Amino acid sequence: MRRMAPSTIENSLAGLCELVPDLTDDLLNNVDQPLSVEVDRKAEKKYISCDYNRDGDSFRSPWSNTYFPPAESDALYPSKYLRQLEVDANAIFDVYRKLYFEGGSYSSVYFFSVEGCPDETKGFGACWLIHKDVETTDGSLRKGWWDSTHVFQVSHVKDDTFEYKLTSTVMISMVMEDAKMGSCDLSGSMNKQKSETKAISKQKGTNHLIHMGTMIENMDHRIRAEIMEIYFSKTRQIIDGMRLSSGARNRQMDKIAASLKDALSKAK
Repeated sequence: MRRMAPSTIENSLAGLCELVPDLTDDLLNNVDQPLSVEVDRKAEKKYISCDYNRDGDSFRSPWSNTYFPPAESDALYPSKYLRQLEVDANAIFDVYRKLYFEGGSYSSVYFFSVEGCPDETKGFGACWLIHKDVETTDGSLRKGWWDSTHVFQVSHVKDDTFEYKLTSTVMISMVMEDAKMGSCDLSGSMNKQKSETKAISKQKGTNHLIHMGTMIENMDHRIRAEIMEIYFSKTRQIIDGMRLSSGARNRQMDKIAASLKDALSKAK
């Protein structure tokens, strides 16, 4: 499943869940799939659904802290401490989304407790999500989207120092079609990890959100540059190389034929 094109993962995963329903939870928890956007009818805003805000068949909105559709009475909610971080993070990340991804994009941030850490001020997890639908024009592009998922595991080291472990996954898909080219599905995903140890200080104006936001921004730049190099520049280089090699071979054969013709004419 991890090697499949992102544009086909959702249908394939749904088929597997129907074939082996007993493995549904394991499949949903371990297979990265395209993000989907839901509507928070209470806050009248859209949010991104994923495994980190799911409880059964319901998904919690970060804007109103409400599950849609309504969840059972024992549904999971973040603590007061994590909820405050979540509210601030969503406000900050919404500005980041507007600056870097502009229209057609949505963002959501979810904070959650981690096993083995009863004190949430000493350790917690966070998931930062962005989904962007590419606007289609009259050209060959029929459908396109960008999904980025940044998952943090924050753990206390000593004093005011914390370790931030970041796992970032980006999935892109572009479906193009026209009369000359036919149909082309350019899809792929990239996964990167990074760990940093930093201190938080009220005097220096540093906190968890600043450290996580900085790591996300740097990781986004890194992944975007690598995707441009791998999926676009490298593809163009390979195609141009194939064309140039074919042309060079033809030119070389023409030179050989001309030299043979010249040698034969001199021999006469």
